[in-house]
Amino acid sequence: MPNANEDTSSALNQVQQRAVSELLRVAPVVDDLARRFQQAGFSLALVGGSVRDALLGRLGNDLDFTTDARPEDVLKIMRPWADAVWDVGIAFGTVGAQKQVRVEDTERCFQIEVTTYRSEAYDRSSRKPAVSYGDSIEEDLVRRDFTVNAMALALPEKTFIDPHGGLADLEARVLRTPATPQESFSDDPLRMMRAARFAAQLDFEVAPEVVAAMKEMSARIEIVSAERIRDELNKLILSDHPRQGLTLLVDTGLAERVLPELPALRLESDEHHRHKDVYDHTLTVLERAMALEDEGPDLTLRLAALLHDIGKPRTRRFEKDGRVSFHHHEVVGAKMARKRMTALKYSNELVKDVSRLVELHLRFHGYGTGEWTDSAVRRYVRDAGPLLDRLHKLTRSDCTTRNKRKAAALSRAYDSLEARIAQLQQQEELDAIRPDLDGNQIMEILGIKPGPLVGKAYKHMLELRLENGPMEHDAAVAALKEWWAEQDQAG
Repeated sequence: MPNANEDTSSALNQVQQRAVSELLRVAPVVDDLARRFQQAGFSLALVGGSVRDALLGRLGNDLDFTTDARPEDVLKIMRPWADAVWDVGIAFGTVGAQKQVRVEDTERCFQIEVTTYRSEAYDRSSRKPAVSYGDSIEEDLVRRDFTVNAMALALPEKTFIDPHGGLADLEARVLRTPATPQESFSDDPLRMMRAARFAAQLDFEVAPEVVAAMKEMSARIEIVSAERIRDELNKLILSDHPRQGLTLLVDTGLAERVLPELPALRLESDEHHRHKDVYDHTLTVLERAMALEDEGPDLTLRLAALLHDIGKPRTRRFEKDGRVSFHHHEVVGAKMARKRMTALKYSNELVKDVSRLVELHLRFHGYGTGEWTDSAVRRYVRDAGPLLDRLHKLTRSDCTTRNKRKAAALSRAYDSLEARIAQLQQQEELDAIRPDLDGNQIMEILGIKPGPLVGKAYKHMLELRLENGPMEHDAAVAALKEWWAEQDQAG
């Protein structure tokens, strides 16, 4: 009977065999590049996430390498070989390239990064890491974020280098740091965010000493630029297990500094428990929204789900009858979402879309048992615009009640609303609702020139269109002239 050591050895051998199989698939590009560095007198090794993913059997087309060659030497080697080369990261010792190679009768396009052995550390007064180059791969690996990312494969001989037990941690599905967590997070505080991101992406546990250091050093994240924090947050939210990462951010105090609206949702329940845990509800809504995604992770939908109730803490009121209310939390929440996302340097378009979804997420609850007029349905579609499909998903995800009868009733009501929208869309082309008369027609009929009056008339005709549906041309002209006559009288 095999002992425990033999079992572990067998498991690791299987992992290594899987890695070899993965590497054989990309051998044409890896071996070719390695030979070129060797001929130039330099070392080259596959490193970091590429080795980790190869060991997990999920190596893609993004390949990371490390070398003792300085960036200017890397450029000389890469330019004649690659299809395209870019040096935007050269200040940090990184040269990027693209190379198309035939692998197993299939053309594959590889995105490659080659980074000079380095270490980087933050100055307490700077938001940018100071880079210094190293002379050995061992020195490079000890400065990396986690042991599972501190493994390398020396090329072209394919010698496995694992000085910090990354392979064992990979098998145990745990995140540890090569140096002490305090040293690692001092070098780059963003690694605390990465711990949460990798926990969410890989479904790994974070070692207790790493969690303790994150709590101890959470204030250091404030030295990191908003853009870098945003990018890590996006990767976490778009992962398969965002709850795991977000919970870690909240529990360690990091969320308090990068997304304070999230921990603020942990409202104390009133003594009668008349409202649900808003924080847990939010994470559940996020997971339910993920389950409704059609074509892969949707950042807009996921951010809207995460932020949809952030207005509740500011609007919570205890009513005289003992109930708890959150009146207008969607309006307050939309403003808060806009402010936070702007601070994190999100694009104007994404800020606009997410805050709009937050603002609209309660609109459906005015639908009740289906007594909305066609006019109200048209306005719902008009106000949602191109976000309508996401609004459907967010609204359905927001129903987390454990009351099966209530949940079924809400689902039926939304089914009814979607059916009515589909029917009206077929009849009236709701997606592109416009007045029955355009601006040029309005000016011609009223005999006026471009100006504020045209916009005012256009808005009036749009309201008529929303209220009554499509009008025949003569009826629309008559309605416009009637409105115009009223303007003359009012004037």
